[in-house]
Amino acid sequence: MACSIVQFCTFQDLQAARDFLFPRLREETPSCAVRRDPSKSNWEDDGWGTWEETEPQEPEEEGNMCKTQKTSWLQDCVLSLSPTNDLMVIAREQKAVFLVPKWKHSAKGKEEMQFAVGWSGSLSVEEAECVTSALCIPLASQKRSSTGRPDWTCIVVGFTSGYVRFYTESGVLLLSQLLNEDPVLQLKCRTYEIPRHPGVTEQNEELSILYPAAIVTIDGFSLFQSLRACRNQVAKAAASGNENIQPPPLAYKKWGLQDIDTIIDHASIGIMTLSPFDQMKTASNIGGYNAAIKNSPPAMSQYVTVGSNPFTGFFYALEGSTQPLLSHVALAVASKLTSALFNAASGWLGWKSKHEEEVVQKQKPKVEPATPLAVRFGLPDSRRHGESICLSPCNTLAAVTDDFGRIILLDVARGIAIRMWKGYRDAQTGWIQIAEDLHERAPEKVDFSPFGSPQGPSRVAQFLVIYAPRRGILEVWSTQQGPRVGAFNVGKHCRLLYPGYKIMGLNNVTSQNWQPQTYQMCLVDPVSGSVKTVHVPFHLALSDKKSERAKDMHLVKKLGALLKAKSPNLDLIETEIKELILDIKYPATKKQALESILASIRLPFSCLRNITQTLMDTLKNQELECVGEGLLQFCANKLKLLHLYESVSQLNSIDFHSDTPFSDNDLSVLLRLDEKELLKLQALLEKYKQENSRTAVRFSDDKDGVLPVKTFLEYLEHEKDVINMKKISEEDCVALGSFFFWKCLCGESSTEDMCRTLESAGLSPQLLLSLLLSVWLSKEKDVLDKPQSVCCLHTMLYLLSKMKVAIEETWDSQSVSPWWQQMRAACIQSEHNGAALLSAHVGHAVAAQISNSLTEKHFSQTVSGTDSEALTDSWEALSLDTEYWKLLLKQLEDCLLLQTLLHSKAPASASKASSLQSEPLPKLSVKKLLEGGKGGIADSVAKWIFKQDVSPEVLKLANKEGDAEDSDEPKEDLLHLAYKQFPCSLELDVLHAHCCWEYVVQWNKDPEEARFFVRSIEHLEHILNAHVQNGIALMMWNTFLVKRFSAATYLMDKVGKAPKDRLCRRDVGMSDTAMTSFLGCCWDLLQTLMEADVSRDEMQVPVVDTEDAWLAVEGPVSIAELALEQKHIHYPLVEHHSVLCSLLYAVMRFSLKTVKPLSLFDSKGKNAFFKDLTSIQLLPSGEMDANFISVRQQFLLKVVSAAVQARHAVPKDKDSSEEAPTTLFGKDQDWPALALDLAHHLQVSEDVVRRHYVRELYSCGADHLGEEAILQVQDKEVLASQLLVLIGQRLAHALLRAQTREGLELLARLPPTLCTWLRAMNSQDLQNTEVPIATTAKLVNKVIELLPENHGQYSLALHLTEAVEAIAMPPL
Repeated sequence: MACSIVQFCTFQDLQAARDFLFPRLREETPSCAVRRDPSKSNWEDDGWGTWEETEPQEPEEEGNMCKTQKTSWLQDCVLSLSPTNDLMVIAREQKAVFLVPKWKHSAKGKEEMQFAVGWSGSLSVEEAECVTSALCIPLASQKRSSTGRPDWTCIVVGFTSGYVRFYTESGVLLLSQLLNEDPVLQLKCRTYEIPRHPGVTEQNEELSILYPAAIVTIDGFSLFQSLRACRNQVAKAAASGNENIQPPPLAYKKWGLQDIDTIIDHASIGIMTLSPFDQMKTASNIGGYNAAIKNSPPAMSQYVTVGSNPFTGFFYALEGSTQPLLSHVALAVASKLTSALFNAASGWLGWKSKHEEEVVQKQKPKVEPATPLAVRFGLPDSRRHGESICLSPCNTLAAVTDDFGRIILLDVARGIAIRMWKGYRDAQTGWIQIAEDLHERAPEKVDFSPFGSPQGPSRVAQFLVIYAPRRGILEVWSTQQGPRVGAFNVGKHCRLLYPGYKIMGLNNVTSQNWQPQTYQMCLVDPVSGSVKTVHVPFHLALSDKKSERAKDMHLVKKLGALLKAKSPNLDLIETEIKELILDIKYPATKKQALESILASIRLPFSCLRNITQTLMDTLKNQELECVGEGLLQFCANKLKLLHLYESVSQLNSIDFHSDTPFSDNDLSVLLRLDEKELLKLQALLEKYKQENSRTAVRFSDDKDGVLPVKTFLEYLEHEKDVINMKKISEEDCVALGSFFFWKCLCGESSTEDMCRTLESAGLSPQLLLSLLLSVWLSKEKDVLDKPQSVCCLHTMLYLLSKMKVAIEETWDSQSVSPWWQQMRAACIQSEHNGAALLSAHVGHAVAAQISNSLTEKHFSQTVSGTDSEALTDSWEALSLDTEYWKLLLKQLEDCLLLQTLLHSKAPASASKASSLQSEPLPKLSVKKLLEGGKGGIADSVAKWIFKQDVSPEVLKLANKEGDAEDSDEPKEDLLHLAYKQFPCSLELDVLHAHCCWEYVVQWNKDPEEARFFVRSIEHLEHILNAHVQNGIALMMWNTFLVKRFSAATYLMDKVGKAPKDRLCRRDVGMSDTAMTSFLGCCWDLLQTLMEADVSRDEMQVPVVDTEDAWLAVEGPVSIAELALEQKHIHYPLVEHHSVLCSLLYAVMRFSLKTVKPLSLFDSKGKNAFFKDLTSIQLLPSGEMDANFISVRQQFLLKVVSAAVQARHAVPKDKDSSEEAPTTLFGKDQDWPALALDLAHHLQVSEDVVRRHYVRELYSCGADHLGEEAILQVQDKEVLASQLLVLIGQRLAHALLRAQTREGLELLARLPPTLCTWLRAMNSQDLQNTEVPIATTAKLVNKVIELLPENHGQYSLALHLTEAVEAIAMPPL
């Protein structure tokens, strides 16, 4: 056991505290450091510091300086840690940060304590005052239940203004005292310690405050009472307002230090009493030869200061020479609780008005004069200046640092320097006091009184801890003249904290009740963000000649080297090990040596047994007083475990094979199943085995049933003739169980002998049952391949059940047996459903056999022998356990079928599988299904459907019994079996609801997978019940869609067109293609929502039910139940959103430009968007403004034009373009019909849209569709006029574009008015100019039919008829 440094705490965010105290380190220029991205917690390099060659070197030096400041900032702070480790204070200038510990999980998964910021703010009250010193003092609790424990921690802060202020952990100011007008240099505290022996003077508690020329000591009892009263005052003020309770005044003494130039630090040694000789010597030095001497030596308080001239000064103040001063406490209370009360910077007289506050602050309290106290003697060294002094815990030694890089060890009682270390510039010091543990040496019970024990007082060793920041090393030295016992590299920017006190408010009674977890010293490392302490064993203070412990440790090291050495001669090693362990004196060390021997991998079992047996025999031959009782018991326990290991290994090594044949008939009798039930079980297990073998990957393991003795001893412990298993992992349980039972389960070892051996060794039946089940369930594949193992399990379980205390004798059929309940619990929790079902059948059969035998025995005692013969093996006694077994078997059978379905695979789909679909499905267990709520089963199947991408139509077909039975696909067969097994949980609407939700959840993880959202809408549309459909759609909208939908709306309204891919990814989180599909699916969802709202009144609300075997389910509410709890939607509001969605979808689908969707709505319409669909909103009503209608009409006409052109335009590459709409966006909308529907909602004339649609069809050359669309137009005269223009454009292209001779001749024969009209036509407006002239002739005839004879353009139509006939007539 060597000296070690241990981390016991870390910082959660030390950088936040640094940034608060040093804002300039956070707001640096680029030349000093990189800037931090506020959205990220780590530092990123944005390229600063990549200087060019022509740049001078100053920025680099500045960067190094800034880097040094980042790591050394803690050296410029005032730092204090409570000795109970419940609060840390970091202060600088006016600011302070209070850190409190919290237990949190680390990155490795272990719980560790972390300091987190509990409060931060400014502490200064006076102008330009700064913090100079701080202390965290834990105050003892006064409650009887927690006597001696810390109640709360007070923070004492000294300022340059001379004020000393006291705060709570939350920064509330309690007291503010001005005891001297000079700056506070140092605060130190002394708390009560139990004297080690009667000769030591009992010290009082006190708080000492050092000023440049004075020391103020506040009595600890007075301070404790005042702080308690002030804290109670603040609590009452917070609860009820003004409570004016005056606390007792503070009692303090003030000494003016004289005959010394400068003082930097001090140490209050406490009250001391001189011996008669020292009394006479001191009196002679002071009063001379004729000095008078009192009969009793006076008590004096000793103070030691460090500074200059003298370098170290010793002051002695006679007790009783001056009366303590009483200072009335200025309370920080308020008549009204305001935020200022809890702000440390709000002032210390919070109940005054603002004007009165200013007056009080200007008039400082009266400062009492100091009592002069001259230095009695010192260490005069004019060139040396002291920097700090650190008093040892027993008040006898002090370590002083100076500006020469020396550390001087002082004997404070004699006033002399006894040791000096050099080469420690800027050193920080602390002390560690270690008491000898007498219990390790002496086996018998000792008296742990503070004054020692029958063996004498426990020895105490003091170690000096030195931190040298220049070298980054932490050293531990044995005092007074001892060697260095430890050294650690810790870094150059740490802070060594040594409080030197514990809990204030204790006495000789309360301090014995509870020993707090206190740290004598600690090291704060800002670079790694950790707090560490040093552990020093007591024996390091002893010399090797006098220390038996040191000799024992030497033997332990020699033993460790021997165990690591490779030697072929094991007998020689065994002999050496025996000699070494017998030479060790300390029982605790001997136990440690034996533990290392038993943990060795190199030693065989025979060596371990012989060594342990030899040590045991040697200990028995010695007297009990010289041998530790714990060591003797430890050896006996380990020896029994070794004997058990040997017995089990011998049984496993015997060649044992059972020749009894095993048939299906034997299995049915064994499990108490008829032939039909056995065939059903075998078929179910065979399907499970086939599907499970596809997914499971298993590596061959030839070491089943083999366990190293080292591992065996680590798993088990022997105590009081009982062998218990330690807390080990599931894999370790399987390994131990395999060592005991695997050979028996395979029929290769005697089951009866194994059970007899384990029972006689002291293993409880409950532990053996747990190990047996862990083996059986974990080796599922091997068990399913060996049907005869079921017989072995039956035998083993029957023998275990017959052991003592397995099944209580008082158990009756009307109560649940804990034995069988343990087995059922293991089966319920297991994810290996096949093995669990088999073990449950075996357990049910054994339970029935034992129950029948007990019932038969009971009947044979009460009825005649003829009646008892009626009991046969086929008869099963009715009991509560039987009902639980039947329920468990049904649950396991359901779970097995469900797991088989989840392991099955569907045929590979055409689409490429997503990474989300390749994630493995979680394994099921009965416990998981019971904790998954009513929707747990449907949710599991929905996850499988998503993974396999099964279409809703397949689910519908599988639900029909005839289709599923005729199907050759095993997938649909398993689905049909699952439907039959779970008629309620997998009801089609419930399953579609879960599938819909699963797909949209997965789509939300990766919005680029638009097909997931499309499939989710398909499942939504397949839900038959409108109540469920309405609820699911509303939940999808609120949870996943409305935020993205609003983001898409604002983005498109901002850019005024279909946004580019980069903008879509930035604002909506998906690509432009995915956003188009997203908007289309949103429109489908809103349409479904409106349809469901209309039809829900005609349907009854369904009842979400569960199967009888799963009535005990608990957990989250199912999706279907949540859907039924949703409110009714406000139909007009959903319709309003549907209109907006249609507009957005059209813009994205056809890449429209110069369109701002929100500009099509007035203020009422805009305000109603993205509100809760179940709320009543103020929507547009009445006639709309003509400007809005005009803009809307233009937009709809754009949509119709784009839709017709996308479908009928003549492309360059016909094949690729025809397939583009379907491959990119799925099933496309009927846009002309949708435009008419939008026209109805947007108050646009539908006939205008129809006429525009007809004109666009003719423009694209789709005359056959145009003739059908004309029938829907009402104002046919206007349409005819528009079509006349289109005919003119066609003829103009045919006659004028080609410029042929025939065309020019034909043009010359036409009437002049017609020629002029044709020349004015622009044929470029036509989308398709390659229309046959015969088709145009039909259009002219159609126009003549539509125009009345009195119409102004009727004659023009007749002329066009003649022109078309002339063009169509072939030339002569």
